[in-house]
Amino acid sequence: MNPSLTAEPTQAQPASLGHPRGLYTLFFTEMWERLSYYGMRALLILFLVDSARGGMGLTDKTAGSIYGLYTAAVYLAALPGGWLADRLLGAQRAVWYGGLIIATGHFVLAIPRAETFYLGLIMVVCGTGLLKPNVSAMVGGLYPEGGARRDAGFSLFYMGINLGAFIGPLICGALAKEYNWHYGFAAAGVGMSLGLIQYRWLRNNLGGNGARPGTAGGLNLKEKFTVFGCSGVLALLLLLGFTGVIRFNPVAIASGTSTVLAGVAILFFARILLSSKLDQAEKRRVVVIVILCASAALFWAGFEQAGSSFNLFAERYTQRDFGYELPASWFQSIGPIFVITLAPVMAGVWVGLGRRNLDPSLPMKFGLGLVLLALGFLVMAGAAVFVARGQKVFPSWLVLTYLLHTFGELCVSPVGLSSVTKLAPKALAGQMMGAWFLATSLGNLVAGRVAGEFNPEAVGEMPRRFLQMVILPAAVAVVIIAFRRRIRNMMGGVK
Repeated sequence: MNPSLTAEPTQAQPASLGHPRGLYTLFFTEMWERLSYYGMRALLILFLVDSARGGMGLTDKTAGSIYGLYTAAVYLAALPGGWLADRLLGAQRAVWYGGLIIATGHFVLAIPRAETFYLGLIMVVCGTGLLKPNVSAMVGGLYPEGGARRDAGFSLFYMGINLGAFIGPLICGALAKEYNWHYGFAAAGVGMSLGLIQYRWLRNNLGGNGARPGTAGGLNLKEKFTVFGCSGVLALLLLLGFTGVIRFNPVAIASGTSTVLAGVAILFFARILLSSKLDQAEKRRVVVIVILCASAALFWAGFEQAGSSFNLFAERYTQRDFGYELPASWFQSIGPIFVITLAPVMAGVWVGLGRRNLDPSLPMKFGLGLVLLALGFLVMAGAAVFVARGQKVFPSWLVLTYLLHTFGELCVSPVGLSSVTKLAPKALAGQMMGAWFLATSLGNLVAGRVAGEFNPEAVGEMPRRFLQMVILPAAVAVVIIAFRRRIRNMMGGVK
């Protein structure tokens, strides 16, 4: 084991520009990791359907299912990743090992073989599960006093996430277009490697934050059996898949996984609401969390079309030649740059509405987020009308859709995450965050399956498909806004 990762924690370094220096270590670690993740994600479905430039030549339905399974697994992996850090590794080691696995996974993706491609995807999922929740936990650990300084630190950290998400598709997309797909995947591995180098170099800035597991004593016998058992089953399935003994059907797996995730969520909340350990006020707040999770799953099912059906739309039906043909993957950088520029604007809007008593409440924000999601799909339905006539459309249609969806994201994502932590009963805080991740995972999985239903050989159906994505979010938004006062009363004073 590396001695630098097992040494006694060093004293945290002094603050810089009003924040602990460890924040900048974690800022750049997360920026490079997000560069690698979103860079590869921007290529994923395009590579899966491509048959002319060395891609896998899969159908849209199969490619959408693989995309959905991958993005869903990334969020689900955060649950065991956080648990391993708490019980065995500590956050610092979890981030280090997670980053190593991610970088290796991207380099494995760069090998032009189908078997190694799937292995690379699984490695990126496992590594992200270790790194993502624990780097965020260490940011919180830098501010034990809490307060406005902590909020400002997380705002800076959030900018790092979106900066990486903005740069990644530009670099990986350009390399994939000018050379081949595997250069793009390799570039994602280089990005994660650079993040690891600076993490190792500046690790002393973290001091003892995350240096040790949160629970002393390590794993008990039952937990060790579970970890080794699950790892063994996964390794066996991979071996059987690679040798051809088992043939996996991504469409069937995605369908079954959707059902399982939805069933787990229903049983989980039913058990809590029927429990005698919570009082009525706590149960009412849990009901609000149920509403938030269901709405978030619906929102992400639409929002995550950005990397799937919208990505295919940019590739096939968008005018991209302006003297230089823009890579379709570059459109994936539009959302992050909107987040960076518009997040302060939205924060100001909420403050201004609050001063005027214009109800910037939690249910109102969620309802507005779903309305903006529906409006984005209405724009895409308009673009699809021209496509159905055999025309290519200007990028402005996609840009406007991403703008509307970014405003929706800023209404739902940070607000929902913060509200779940406030509404959750103290004894169930961790489980409620797990439910939020579960809802996000389910939404991502459904997004991939929905993308697979857009038949490229029947473009005349595309306007109707996009209009279907307008109706459900709009209907749910109307219900949430109509019952917003009752929902606020169920929150029991939580704001």
